[in-house]
Amino acid sequence: MSGRERELNRQVCQDSAVTEPVLSFMPRMPLLHQLPNLLTLLRIGVVPILILFLYNGRYGAALVVFVIAGITDGLDGWIAKRFDAVTRLGSILDPLADKMLIVSTYVMLALAGDIPFWLLLLIGFRDLGIIGGVLVLQWVHGEVHMQPSLVSKLNTFLQISLVVLIMVERVELLALAPLTDAVLWLVVATTLVSAFHYVYFWVIRSTDGAA
Repeated sequence: MSGRERELNRQVCQDSAVTEPVLSFMPRMPLLHQLPNLLTLLRIGVVPILILFLYNGRYGAALVVFVIAGITDGLDGWIAKRFDAVTRLGSILDPLADKMLIVSTYVMLALAGDIPFWLLLLIGFRDLGIIGGVLVLQWVHGEVHMQPSLVSKLNTFLQISLVVLIMVERVELLALAPLTDAVLWLVVATTLVSAFHYVYFWVIRSTDGAA
């Protein structure tokens, strides 16, 4: 072995001696703590599949995908709270995944004529208004921690219920037209009420900040 090769081997050994202890002290998140985020990423990943099924009129398959996505939504939240696995990444990804799933579904249902287009506009502009309001609050007051209101949670539940009812009808499992119409108008009502609730909250915050 030449002198240069011996020097290279010595340098590699020194680098390994320095690197290994450092790596041993790096925190490693258990798989259980990563599971909620993995489930959320899975929910995001099935959105294109759901869109394709709806585009091709395969409502039965779309219903299965939508229900599975809903189960993962409840499961990741339960795991995160039960095992103290709440992360900042998860707090960002989870609502993003929910919005991607619901908005994509409503867009496809509106294009197919299963829901009125004005309902899509109402829900879309309400969500855009909330996002814009949060950005304004952060610009004026700094970091803002907003929790969804009870009306907003009810609105989300009704939006999901409406999707399920429409898909069940389209696969001709049950005749649910009266119930579907009732839920549709409940979605409209809770969308408007939750929008006014957030506006009222922003007005109070702005008044307090100016006082």
